[in-house]
Amino acid sequence: MARNRSNNDFDTPRGFRSSLSGRFENRDRFGRFTESIARGMGTPWFLLGLSAFVIAWMVYNSFAPEGARFDSQALGFTVLTLILSLQASYAAPLILLAQNRQDDRDRVQIEQDRQRAERNLNDTEYLAREIVALRLAMKDVASKDFIRAELRTLLAELNEDTKEKDAGADRD
Repeated sequence: MARNRSNNDFDTPRGFRSSLSGRFENRDRFGRFTESIARGMGTPWFLLGLSAFVIAWMVYNSFAPEGARFDSQALGFTVLTLILSLQASYAAPLILLAQNRQDDRDRVQIEQDRQRAERNLNDTEYLAREIVALRLAMKDVASKDFIRAELRTLLAELNEDTKEKDAGADRD
């Protein structure tokens, strides 16, 4: 029984295509995940939530009983500083990854726009050449006024010929 394979699968080793597409799919999934995090971090709600978290942390560790505190105000909220540093150390690369993906999308969009503009320019030039060709062809076509003038001239010539024949017949 023959396997149904597309033509471009023949130059790819067996099993390689499926593992390759899986890696791209995982990378894209991770990219979408990082974009969603970066997008969430860029909202006012994230900043308000982070501010509320920091304020609640500081208030609790400042006013809670000594035995219930888990971060000392005397040491400058060391654990809070470590948590915020960890958050910032992960936020910067995630934002850069999201920015790189956006740059790639922008690059593709710019290329598509350039191709579309080139096609529009080619179409416009073609239409302009066609219009010029039609104008030139219209110069060779007899207009209604030209035909009327020619017919009047012929009618006048016929009338003169008829008058000359009548005059010649009267003389005879």
